[in-house]
Amino acid sequence: MKGNRAAPQSIDEYIATFAKDVRAKLEQVRTTISKAAPGATEKISYRIPTFALNGNLVHFAGWQTHIGFYPGASGIAQFKKELAGYESAKGSVQFPLTEPMPIALITKIVKFRVAENTAKSAAKSGKKS
Repeated sequence: MKGNRAAPQSIDEYIATFAKDVRAKLEQVRTTISKAAPGATEKISYRIPTFALNGNLVHFAGWQTHIGFYPGASGIAQFKKELAGYESAKGSVQFPLTEPMPIALITKIVKFRVAENTAKSAAKSGKKS
């Protein structure tokens, strides 16, 4: 991600700041998330692209050598085996720009997060009744 500039106001604005090859990968990730979470809304949160559905769902960002994908700790833990070949931390994973984006894996993680957020929201709604 490029630093020292005004925070983007939209995902389009964020993606536009990157080189053409990185933009293509960011758009690919964006489209994949949109398809896996059709009810989610787009926003900028923490200065990076975010999809929200009953709270923040996933974030993603462009970096110099990778695309960062941030499904939270539960998303990383649930797919630990599938993510073993990538650099990762508690709530994030790095997909190298030199490799194809793992679209099927991103889809699975997003669908997991949709189910997780939906269940949490339903549980909260049940408690309020």
